[in-house]
Amino acid sequence: MNRRILVTLPLAAVLAFPAIAQTSPSSQDQSNQPAASSAQSTDTATGKQPLAAPSREGFWGRVNPFARKNYVKRQTDPIRDRVNELDDLTAANSRNIKDTDARAQAGIKLASDKADQADQHAVEAGNKATMAQQSAQQASTRIQTVETVVGNIDQYKASNQTEIRFRPGQTVLSKNAKDALDEMATSVQGQHGYIIEVQGFSSGKGQVAIQNSQKMAESVVRYLVLNHEIPVYRIYLVGMGNAPVAGSDADAKTKHISGGRVEISLLKNDLEQLSSNSSVPMAATADQQQQPK
Repeated sequence: MNRRILVTLPLAAVLAFPAIAQTSPSSQDQSNQPAASSAQSTDTATGKQPLAAPSREGFWGRVNPFARKNYVKRQTDPIRDRVNELDDLTAANSRNIKDTDARAQAGIKLASDKADQADQHAVEAGNKATMAQQSAQQASTRIQTVETVVGNIDQYKASNQTEIRFRPGQTVLSKNAKDALDEMATSVQGQHGYIIEVQGFSSGKGQVAIQNSQKMAESVVRYLVLNHEIPVYRIYLVGMGNAPVAGSDADAKTKHISGGRVEISLLKNDLEQLSSNSSVPMAATADQQQQPK
């Protein structure tokens, strides 16, 4: 009996000692903590004090195989809370980074669009400047042409010449004469800046020759006005009578003609050239205005 008691008492003491150690925190570990721990910096990710080192409880300390569930929970809850807070901070930082990146991309796109618009406006301004320069050059050329034409408005140059012959004493136009007049009148339809000079020549002497030459010239003018609607103010008529006519050779002396003849000369100035030149810039300007912007 005494032997059983001696064996049971040491075993009970061994089993009870770890439990007593777990329920009574070591005051020595608490006293060893520095007094300045309460004044530690809170400059951490969560803005809280750093976790304090866990106190050693139980006979085996942290790896006590006899540690209870409440003890383990008290040790792990602060760590789990800090881990959850760090996860929340990481997610918030990720959202902030994405939001900042989205705003940066939007700003870059807006700046790029503005730059493209500025380039387009610059190109349009360059095109308009080029068109303005071309218009100014065309206007300058036009002014120079007009000045030249105005300066030479009374300078007519022979363009075409036709001769019609009459038998002595006749003033009626023959078929060949009408064909020649038709050809000349057709060439001046719709044109400007021309005159038709009609000179009649007749054999004979004195006033009779002048009257005959006048009648032959009048028959030519009458045909042009009635059949081809040539304005009368564009026709200049003169009866030359039996005036001498220059020969075909430059060195030949003047000679008198026999029978009757009418010489029709088509004279032009530079007005027709001015009209044809002005139509080209106007057409080019119209094409430029019709181009899509």
